[in-house]
Amino acid sequence: MRNAFIAALTEEARLDANIWLLCGDIGFSVLEGFAAEFPQRFINVGVAEQNMIGVAAGLALSGKTVFTYTIGNFSFMRCLEQIRNDVCYHNLNVKVVALGGGYAYGAMGYTHHVIEDIAMMRVLPNIQLYAPGDPFEAALAAQTMCHTSGPGYVRLGRGGEPKVHSALPAGDFNKAIVMREGRDATIISSAGTLDIAAQAASQLADSGVSVGLVSMPTLMPFDATSLQKIAATTNKIITIEEHGRGGLGSLVLESCNAQGISVPVKRIFVEKPLSAQSGDRNWYRQLHGITAQAIMDAVKEPAPRR
Repeated sequence: MRNAFIAALTEEARLDANIWLLCGDIGFSVLEGFAAEFPQRFINVGVAEQNMIGVAAGLALSGKTVFTYTIGNFSFMRCLEQIRNDVCYHNLNVKVVALGGGYAYGAMGYTHHVIEDIAMMRVLPNIQLYAPGDPFEAALAAQTMCHTSGPGYVRLGRGGEPKVHSALPAGDFNKAIVMREGRDATIISSAGTLDIAAQAASQLADSGVSVGLVSMPTLMPFDATSLQKIAATTNKIITIEEHGRGGLGSLVLESCNAQGISVPVKRIFVEKPLSAQSGDRNWYRQLHGITAQAIMDAVKEPAPRR
């Protein structure tokens, strides 16, 4: 995912001399191409994430579109005040790239987990928020961010995430991507779980269940219009995300409430974060029930017919 994002960003930088990239002493084997091609527009700020946001804000005030790149927990949590006050308050063209969303750095423990970012970032003013589900969506996120004014935040994987789409999805990236429609249930995925959702949808379809699959890579602005259309044609909605409270599932529930949508919503998410245990990403997914089997079980639970 990160390679696809940086490749797309490099393409955009060839067309726009105002695009800059800052990193927090990370990105080796990924950022070298950008740095070699645009040495005057690449800065390794070092392990100084708060300062990196300040530098980015200054460049943005000079008319630049600035991307900051580091490990997820450092990219937003360590410098939340700077993002809030320096970037969002002034509506600047600074795009925060968070590497290793969810449990991508699982074995490094709770300090490196990124399971609160969507909840924290989505309440900031002027923010656009992206959580692509595969490398194709990551590339589209880079393109969209380069052509969208204002603060942005994107959550990427660590690397090696599978391609779920067969090509770049067509249409407006700020809209939900409907990959399959289904009457019995619709699975909505974000925050690094599209591969799991697609696996579950495929197995359910093979067993005769009419199941929809929707990728929601753009969370702010939230596509309430598409959600309303989905809710009108399905008996239940299952949301899945590698994130705690306040993410995709919360956004869906809030939107349903605001629109008077009564379709049942089942959330699969990190309900109870654990700080004292450590394991790899798959171990954490199994622990919290962020699995294809959990989706299939939720879909097969009885729901009121409409």
